[in-house]
Amino acid sequence: MEFPLKIKVNVNKKKTEVINSDPFVLNVKEKAEKDKANLEIIKFLSKYFGKKIKIVKGLKSKNKIIDLI
Repeated sequence: MEFPLKIKVNVNKKKTEVINSDPFVLNVKEKAEKDKANLEIIKFLSKYFGKKIKIVKGLKSKNKIIDLI
């Protein structure tokens, strides 16, 4: 997988999980309020990829771009 990576996020779902890898789609358990969903995305994807990540673009959007730190 190449970084930076475009991802689509669906919030307020039953659990946090990767739905599809091409294009990358992620369901997130948290709601999109007070940065809860963004923090969950960072935590989950850092564990998923085994490296620290950051959200480069799309903090208030369903479509985000993430990159390695």
